[in-house]
Amino acid sequence: MSRIGIIAGSGPLPIMAAREAKASGRTVIVVAFREEADPVVEAVADRLHWVGVGQLGGLIRALKREEVTEAVMLGKVRMNHLFTKVRPDAQGALFYLRLKDRSGDSIMEAFAQALQRAGISLLDCTQFLTEALVEHGALTRRAPTTREWNDIRVGQEVARTLARSRIGQTVVVKNGTVLAVEAIEGTDAAVRRGAELGGNGVVVVKVYHPDYDFRFDVPVVGPTTIAVLREAGGTALAVEAKRTFLLDREQALALADEAGIVVVAD
Repeated sequence: MSRIGIIAGSGPLPIMAAREAKASGRTVIVVAFREEADPVVEAVADRLHWVGVGQLGGLIRALKREEVTEAVMLGKVRMNHLFTKVRPDAQGALFYLRLKDRSGDSIMEAFAQALQRAGISLLDCTQFLTEALVEHGALTRRAPTTREWNDIRVGQEVARTLARSRIGQTVVVKNGTVLAVEAIEGTDAAVRRGAELGGNGVVVVKVYHPDYDFRFDVPVVGPTTIAVLREAGGTALAVEAKRTFLLDREQALALADEAGIVVVAD
């Protein structure tokens, strides 16, 4: 029986992937970041190892001990942890010293190379989550209004520029004015900041990086995103079809419909 390693950050994606991998007949070895991963992941793993963020040597040793040669990385590792909570082991410290910079892309590419040198290939993270990718079109009962479409187009242009600059993926727009752009704080905080400035009626646009490497991450939305948007008085969320994960689809879209929020994949 073939083995797959799952390197687990926070959120439900590692758990969803583990279940799908097991259903396909794989033995699932999870190496979970102690500061991030949900302990529930233990219930779906054939074997589980905990490591701290920055403990690259411990992570590689765990995978090698389990004879894992292929792995996927799923779930969020908050960027602020890279500055405040990292307690690296020797291999992790050397890894940080050798980075050309500490942008997310540079860290992830160097991480993949470190795994490859250890004989572990990092696979496309959508491999066990294809059903969570959103299809094209309006996902809610309501489609965007003309005003919302106009804001979506403005947001897409700005967000793609933002993504190309490797800053963030999300912008908040109202009446053609960009109110907030995402940086290290994450989507939810950017939405709240934009709503503080623009009030009710904001539109949120989330895109993927034009040179996106699906080994590392895929834009994710879900019930929490909708709840934040509702709390902020937002009316629309636009994402990119086939390039965005929608978590807990039925719950998320039911919340959106109840709040009159449109969710569209363009």
